[in-house]
Amino acid sequence: MMKRNAMRWLCLPLVFAALSVGEASAAAPVATKAVDTEVERLAAGAGGVVGIAAWRLDGKGSRVLFNADASFPMASTYKVPLAGKIFDMVDKGQIRLDTMLDVPQEMMSPSEVIADRFIHSGVSLSVHNLLEVMLTQSDNTATDVLMKAAGGPQAVTAWARAQGVTAMRVDRDTNRLLRDFYGLGEGPLTEAFDKAAKAEPSLLTKGSKPDATFDADPRDTASPAAMATLLTRMFAGKALSPESTKAFTAIMERCRTGAARLPGQMPPGTIVAHKTGTIGGTVNDVGMVSLPDGTGVVIAAYVKTSAAPTADRERAIAEIARTIRDYFLFAN
Repeated sequence: MMKRNAMRWLCLPLVFAALSVGEASAAAPVATKAVDTEVERLAAGAGGVVGIAAWRLDGKGSRVLFNADASFPMASTYKVPLAGKIFDMVDKGQIRLDTMLDVPQEMMSPSEVIADRFIHSGVSLSVHNLLEVMLTQSDNTATDVLMKAAGGPQAVTAWARAQGVTAMRVDRDTNRLLRDFYGLGEGPLTEAFDKAAKAEPSLLTKGSKPDATFDADPRDTASPAAMATLLTRMFAGKALSPESTKAFTAIMERCRTGAARLPGQMPPGTIVAHKTGTIGGTVNDVGMVSLPDGTGVVIAAYVKTSAAPTADRERAIAEIARTIRDYFLFAN
């Protein structure tokens, strides 16, 4: 939103809205009615169900909560708890950032980096490089290699539970999730998709349309409040060592996807450390937005069941994120 709206909020009385109170949100007041109303107005532009959880990283002030306890498909934002589990293993000496992991051809998933560029066998990458392309470019092959190293989805869920986050579950690696979403058989994933798309051309557009079965599936879901709680712990150094916290944050700040989402309407110079997720009717972005005073605002923004163009969903996230950023800048 524009700066004039933020200045208007500064002059409004703090009337606390009766929003849902969920995971890690009961101890702090929710935001002013003005913010509640504006977020709800902007959410309508996404064309689906929107969920928002946002608060200052330092815990000061109120919280912005909108459908914050509802369940949403995480899509690739599930790579955040996976990264947390891997960094936790580094902290415990179970793996090193420079440990080289094999990337066999049979684990290749459609992705922007590894599967596109390393078409021959004999690929090995360090844990650090795998984390880099998983978080900055949402590389699916890197994700599945790290998921195997982490001990599987159940191990990632258990790590989130150990952080006190209950409304989050990881059930599948990316390969299996994509097979389930597109209804693909076994064999190399790209080949399976190409074969299915030839038989059913509409499969090519399925990835940007809502799917009732997928949207109702409880697997690989989280509430916005749960994701914001986990991010708070990770960015604040409560979940990981100082070294791992610094490394995780630095990678998130280098994110190359979702420029039109959380960062989309931020002032020049605003640092946004974030991770996107996109599939079907789902468009997500979660992370932390910097404030001029050196602190940050954690924001988990989820959209599901939307048939609107992706650009409209992204614009809604960007407008809501700017609204929230300005609120915490001027009113807290």
